[in-house]
Amino acid sequence: MKRSGSADLPLHNGRVPLWLSERMSRLGLEIVRAMVSEFSSAEVVRRMSDPFWFQCLGAVMGMDWHSSGITTSVMGALKRSVNPHSRELGLYICGGKGKSSTRTPDELMQVAHATGLDGALLLRNSKLSAKVDNTAIQDGFQLYLHNFILNEKGQWAVIQQGMNGNSGMARRYHWHSENIQSFVEEPHTFIYGRNQGRILNLTHKDASSARQHSLEISRENPDRILSEIRHLNMPQHHDVRSQDVDLKRLGAMLWLTHEKQPEDFEELLLLKGMGPRTLQSLALVSEVIYGTPARFDDPARFSFAHGGKDGHPFPVPTLVYDETISVLKASVDKSRLGHSDKLDAVRKLSELSYKAEAGFEAERDLEPIIRQERENSWKYGGRTVFGHAPAPNKNNQLSLF
Repeated sequence: MKRSGSADLPLHNGRVPLWLSERMSRLGLEIVRAMVSEFSSAEVVRRMSDPFWFQCLGAVMGMDWHSSGITTSVMGALKRSVNPHSRELGLYICGGKGKSSTRTPDELMQVAHATGLDGALLLRNSKLSAKVDNTAIQDGFQLYLHNFILNEKGQWAVIQQGMNGNSGMARRYHWHSENIQSFVEEPHTFIYGRNQGRILNLTHKDASSARQHSLEISRENPDRILSEIRHLNMPQHHDVRSQDVDLKRLGAMLWLTHEKQPEDFEELLLLKGMGPRTLQSLALVSEVIYGTPARFDDPARFSFAHGGKDGHPFPVPTLVYDETISVLKASVDKSRLGHSDKLDAVRKLSELSYKAEAGFEAERDLEPIIRQERENSWKYGGRTVFGHAPAPNKNNQLSLF
């Protein structure tokens, strides 16, 4: 296994407002429920170990699409919403940021007691993953977040993040139990972070001799390692620009949900009657649930589901957000009762988007799309950390769905 992903994650300060964090928890729970229902708890664990997918999940939840804050906010939201349903879902989330990370051992032992899993082994895995990323790899980033996600079968993922105050950047590390051959030789599924130059990496396979014959720290040129890494560059600019998005994918989805609306929509069950703006959000949520890895290389595109808390690319459309949660929850509930038609309809949304891309010619400018979203934001209950999106005048009527 090799490190096969990296990205720049600018450090962002500030807190997630309550009106958004509550919605993130509710949407995150329904996405997880849908994935467990359609696939398995193991698939959720696997996806959590994929940093590209994880960044897209945070963007579709209304977080800043490129920042380090996605890690802490998404994991906090999922822990709050998933753990009360752990027995139903077969999933458990331990740890967190700061002091919460120090409670990971106790939380893992509680899970072990409830499931019959080997608590000592889980605890060892948690400690070793943290030790490797903080000590065996000395890259200038100090860990401040550690989350351990596991299912009832003992399959697990670790997400942890470190910061470099001097550079104003964060680095996120992902682990997956399925791929672990050794904790001291190339154990990561991915590492997210900007190349900071020379690093010490005693987990690289070429360091086996040094591990066996010496415990002394030695510097190793990372050029050969880094040449094989797939890069996802999270830029410093906060606004979403055309170069940040696959415009063909985004344009085809907007055309499908706002203009064409094929007969398939009429056949796709209770999605009939839903307005185009909610279909837009639901199509992107559908892709997070059902999409293949190749679909997640442009996280900024997923911010066109529910905007961003700081207003980029546009204010969070809270009414649309609530409708998306409601439709997804109803779909999963019916599926669990043996009526899968509505969840099939949600899945079909992403499939239709893929098909629409085949002959679609993308616009080269993203600004008209963003401008239209911002102009209509007041209609959708648009909101940011700075307040509500204002209506053009008092005579405008609210009409959404």
